[in-house]
Amino acid sequence: MNPSFKPQDDLAQIRTIMERSTKFLSLSAFAAILAGVYALVGAGIAWRIIYGSDKVLYYDLKQEFITSDTLPLILVAGGVFVLAVGTGLLLSYRKALAAGQALWNAPAQRLVFNFIIPFSTGSLFVVILYFRGYYSLLAASTLLFYGLALLNAGNFTFSDIRKLGMAEIVLGILAAIFPGKGLLFWALGFGVMHIVYGVIMYRKYERR
Repeated sequence: MNPSFKPQDDLAQIRTIMERSTKFLSLSAFAAILAGVYALVGAGIAWRIIYGSDKVLYYDLKQEFITSDTLPLILVAGGVFVLAVGTGLLLSYRKALAAGQALWNAPAQRLVFNFIIPFSTGSLFVVILYFRGYYSLLAASTLLFYGLALLNAGNFTFSDIRKLGMAEIVLGILAAIFPGKGLLFWALGFGVMHIVYGVIMYRKYERR
């Protein structure tokens, strides 16, 4: 027997091959960091809009679903979402290309399918809350359903993403308990937690 032969090396290679065939490993750590930055910038803009106004914006929403004062908040939220998704797709594509893999493969399809069900359900629920006037629960609901989506999708990518999902759920519960601090918890969940997660993932998997 070759004295340099190590069975654990073969096992590690087999494990790596199995993970590549069953899990989507092209998620970019840098994309998570940028998503967190986008969220913090968006939260800062929203803070200025809400607390820089000379009136309570929620009162106007009782008369109209969308007002000239609240439309910028919706645009900011939409802008953060588009930037985060677009950056994630672009950097994940580049990472997959560098690894000689297709971005839209079977593991990616399973990941998206398991993420999109709780995420789209939560999005619809948030829209219903908005039109029913439960504005104090919007931040909590986005955090909770996003956390559940991450928890569900964590079975098909890096397991670390499940920890991020649990953190989002905890922050969502806290946002529901303290509704007046919803924007703060939203910034912590979508901003700070994404940056922390991205840094950890970079140090763990991508740093050479």
